[in-house]
Amino acid sequence: MNKFFFSVLCLMLVSIGNSQELTGSELLEKAIKYHDPNGNWNNFKGDLVVSMTRPNKDKRVSEIHIDIPASSFVLSTHKNDSLITSKVINDECFFSVDEEAITAKEELKKHKLTCKRAKLMKDYYTYLYGLPMKLKDEGTIINEKVTSKEFNGKEYLVLKVNYEESVGKDTWYFYFDPSTYAMEVYQFYHYETKNDGEYIILTEEEEIEGIKMPKNRAWYYNKDNAYIATDALTGK
Repeated sequence: MNKFFFSVLCLMLVSIGNSQELTGSELLEKAIKYHDPNGNWNNFKGDLVVSMTRPNKDKRVSEIHIDIPASSFVLSTHKNDSLITSKVINDECFFSVDEEAITAKEELKKHKLTCKRAKLMKDYYTYLYGLPMKLKDEGTIINEKVTSKEFNGKEYLVLKVNYEESVGKDTWYFYFDPSTYAMEVYQFYHYETKNDGEYIILTEEEEIEGIKMPKNRAWYYNKDNAYIATDALTGK
């Protein structure tokens, strides 16, 4: 047996061994220790600039402020030469256009601003950039059986996650490097038997307020591997 194949075999055996030894909760703790070694997420207060590129569409740049202790979230995007800002503080929503507050129904409707959508965007960004720490949230169901799976030619430790019905109905899989426990892929299904949903490949990292966050997230459909979009942390 040559050295290359021997090395590959050893790596596979280590991965399989790790998946058999670790419980889901233990794998999650190791992943959190890698991404948030000092436990900063629960006190996170910081700014993100996210650029989204999609086929045949203009780039969309979003400026985001997240303040976990204050339960505050601010999202600002440029649309039709205007700066549109949504702010959620606790359960209250506030909106502005070009830094001027708006409350009139006609103006809110014109810019498609609703409290429901503002809260949805808050949940979306805090969930994805708060992973894997957000998997400790109430209502998250961690499958204690860790599996080993190859994805794009690399072997991963895979954690399956479901949610209580009041939280969500999707099934998620999180793929971690077997040696560092870095999160490198995640995948979700609405109905797994239909192979719907999407998978997201994470590349590079950006350290923000002591937390290692994915710099680039590329989205694809599960059913046909069709590319959807990429969002990237681009700094100020």
